[in-house]
Amino acid sequence: MDTTTGRLTYRDATDADVDAIVALIESAYRGDASRAGWTTEADILQGRRTDPQGVREVVQAPDSRLLTVERDERIVACCQLEHRGAHAYFGMFAVSPALQGEGLGKTVISEAERQARESWGVTEMHMTVISVREDLIAWYERRGYRRTGEMTPFPYGDERFGVPQRDDLRFELLVKPLA
Repeated sequence: MDTTTGRLTYRDATDADVDAIVALIESAYRGDASRAGWTTEADILQGRRTDPQGVREVVQAPDSRLLTVERDERIVACCQLEHRGAHAYFGMFAVSPALQGEGLGKTVISEAERQARESWGVTEMHMTVISVREDLIAWYERRGYRRTGEMTPFPYGDERFGVPQRDDLRFELLVKPLA
């Protein structure tokens, strides 16, 4: 699907986009470059946030889409949408640190919700967020997501998810109705 909204173009990622998407996600969450935006996890996790294999698996998975957002032919944001029965899962969300704070994230999440609702007829969007990311959770709450209190353990020891810098990390499920 290719939808143009103003200067933004939304389309499904292809294998050719994998390296650019990995670079975008890493820049938004890890290392010193991520500190230019507010979504950094550099103080709680080191190492990689994702890798080419993980991104490629999302691109190729059935019932999954990796929505890319381009401005001036450059990928500036992305998110995963996965159809899971009556709900969709929202993940792998990244906005270029240089563009954070301009409302791009709000625009992208709204478009992702619209596409999930229209493509799959889902009634809810689910996501998991590291529970100590209070600023990020508050941002999602302002978008209509609610905390469920449902926690899943952080995969300590699996460096595909990063190298934790603290021992209290868990994922919390956030849910939003898509009426």
